[in-house]
Amino acid sequence: MIDPPTQAPPTAMAGASLPALVMVSTPIGNLQDLSDRARSTLSGVNAILCEDTRTSAVLLRAHGISGKCVALHEHNESAAIPRLVAAMQQGERYALISDAGTPLVSDPGYRLVRAVIEAGLPVSGVPGANAAVLALTLSGLPPQPFLFTGFLPPKAGPRRAAFAGLRGAELAGLSATHIFYEAPHRLAEFLADAASAFGERPAAVCRELTKHYEEVRRDTLPALAAHYAEHAARGEIVVVVGPAPAEETGAESLDQALRAALKSLSVKDAAAAVAAATGLPKKQVYKRALEMAQGED
Repeated sequence: MIDPPTQAPPTAMAGASLPALVMVSTPIGNLQDLSDRARSTLSGVNAILCEDTRTSAVLLRAHGISGKCVALHEHNESAAIPRLVAAMQQGERYALISDAGTPLVSDPGYRLVRAVIEAGLPVSGVPGANAAVLALTLSGLPPQPFLFTGFLPPKAGPRRAAFAGLRGAELAGLSATHIFYEAPHRLAEFLADAASAFGERPAAVCRELTKHYEEVRRDTLPALAAHYAEHAARGEIVVVVGPAPAEETGAESLDQALRAALKSLSVKDAAAAVAAATGLPKKQVYKRALEMAQGED
């Protein structure tokens, strides 16, 4: 049984009582989705670490939060970590936020969190909005288990290899709803590649969640690919793809996994993807992939 939530004492969010680092979830679109505890935490720290100080400034002004913002992104995170950890060891307290949603989920900050933990300092979090989980619950697809992959590679070849790896994992026994992030200008190509890998799978494209133009379009992957090939998407995109049919999961052979991968990948890439997904020796899988490719010539 899950214990009911408790009300923290008024002093719990005082700066001296805060952990060294608090990861604070921020709205993914609607500024009203910032929680009271998030506001209190952001107001009580020495500084707020954020991806883009200009983006975060909009949120902070909307809620009357005057805390100091310090940029922390993929380009300066490694260099900034020693200084930040040293400051925390001296009693400084920081909040970590992303431009939108839950920190670290397809956003920078993981290396800092690891460094703070390794330094023996306390890390906590204030939960809140998350686009992946909201899209999953709106999709109408099985909510668990799910596999969150985030952004796949932007170029076609590596993206197709990633899809082939996921399909190989399904053929080896994985049965989960897939969740991806994608940029709007790549959505049509992404869906076409997903349809090639997964076939007539039910899916949902969730766009601009919590915003004025929120849209959830549910259909098969081929139908969604055809729609967005004709209608350019805008805004933040989450794609949710249903799990493999029960009769397929775990019932396919190595040959079937390779056959699916070879539809869009070279022999080398198909073998690598299937080997990674199944755990079989790479040499064994490559040898069989080569035999199958030569047999089809």
